[in-house]
Amino acid sequence: MNERRPSILVIDDESGILETLRILLKKSGFDVSTAQGGSSALEAIQAGSADVVLTDVRMPQIGGLDILHAAHKQDPETPVILMTAQASLQTAIQAVNDGAFYYIQKPFSNDDMVAICRRAAEYRELRFENKHLKSEIRRRDRSVAAKPLGKAPCFVEVMKLAEQVAPTDSTVLIQGESGTGKEVIARYIHELSHRSEGPFLSINCGALPEGLLESELFGHVKGSFTGAIRDKEGLFTAARGGSFFLDEIGETTPATQVKLLRVLQEREVLPVGGTEPLRVDVRVIAATNRDLDEEIRRGRFRSDLFYRLNVFSLYLPKLSDRREDIPLLAEASLERIGRERDHGAPVMSQDVLDAIMVYEWPGNVRELENALEHAAILTRGPEINLDALPKRITAPKAQPLVDDRPAANPTLEVIEQAYITWVLQAEGGNKTRTAEVLGIDPSTLYRKLARYDSTQE
Repeated sequence: MNERRPSILVIDDESGILETLRILLKKSGFDVSTAQGGSSALEAIQAGSADVVLTDVRMPQIGGLDILHAAHKQDPETPVILMTAQASLQTAIQAVNDGAFYYIQKPFSNDDMVAICRRAAEYRELRFENKHLKSEIRRRDRSVAAKPLGKAPCFVEVMKLAEQVAPTDSTVLIQGESGTGKEVIARYIHELSHRSEGPFLSINCGALPEGLLESELFGHVKGSFTGAIRDKEGLFTAARGGSFFLDEIGETTPATQVKLLRVLQEREVLPVGGTEPLRVDVRVIAATNRDLDEEIRRGRFRSDLFYRLNVFSLYLPKLSDRREDIPLLAEASLERIGRERDHGAPVMSQDVLDAIMVYEWPGNVRELENALEHAAILTRGPEINLDALPKRITAPKAQPLVDDRPAANPTLEVIEQAYITWVLQAEGGNKTRTAEVLGIDPSTLYRKLARYDSTQE
């Protein structure tokens, strides 16, 4: 099989130089295409990227530096060689700073030109192989990496929905209590998407004051506020080509919500203090532990932003609703702790397993992981015993002296609870089908069930 010939696009406004370089480089093993002048060069670059671009610097209207910027916008990996008969130190410095592969002065020897072009082609090939190798490693890692753990029907259902939405670019809103693993699901969606080669960036919107949050999200220009000593790129633009996870989006202020709405509507951001909007290419995944319907009713969250975010909604069940997953999650957490400490993973005694199975876990999966890490620190042998767990887990729950008995005439809420419970049992515990039968949104059903649980404690 013939070895692939590297391709090169040669650009000059003088036809004689173009023909000379075409013949020279073709004889030297290149697949050569030419463009006379900057305008035709831009068309050639947009039509299809060459392995190497060789361009004159001084041309009417569109010069070599413009070609350099256009080629790198099309493909940042393309090496661009600049040539000029009127070399200046300032132009050379600017060319190198702008990412030129080489800057050569006319007249040049044929041997020098061929050597430079070959080095550029080899550089391009190495960059391609390196990128391909990294892609293969990432693909292999994703193929062997375990998906988020869980076999409970309510969790399996969420995972199926996450896998369905992952290949799209749709905005996803993940709802659920703190500690249920919303960021884990967001990362899983990113890894299954066509954006997996791009970055996955995240920010906790409730962890920063409004001014600092906006600077982190949208960036700022130099001098826009005290301490802004240089331009700063925002996370929306830094996440280009990838996914941006906005955790606890329900904590944002109305002013920030307006700006987030613009990003989702217009796909552009305006840096703090800036006048020129910047286009963004990013998939947004948001999460909240708040009831956004209630926040909208209270005037604390914009309904138009909610509708933009809620293109595809996932509701993560709390850990007490998926108790069959507790042993699986506990074992995985202990294995991780063992790897991090470079010794075998400790195992749980039966008493420990019994205790963690009946505890309510208000902090959900995060609380389970922290409790097991606490226990592992106190454990000297291979087995975790009951006394190593935090006391809140092992202490018996106080029983009320008087039972809460229903009134002789049940309230509407009691009747509603009884009916919802009956439908849930009839549907085999499937909350999505239960919500469909009841004619309510799944998130509304989850909130009602959570309220019933809290009133029974």
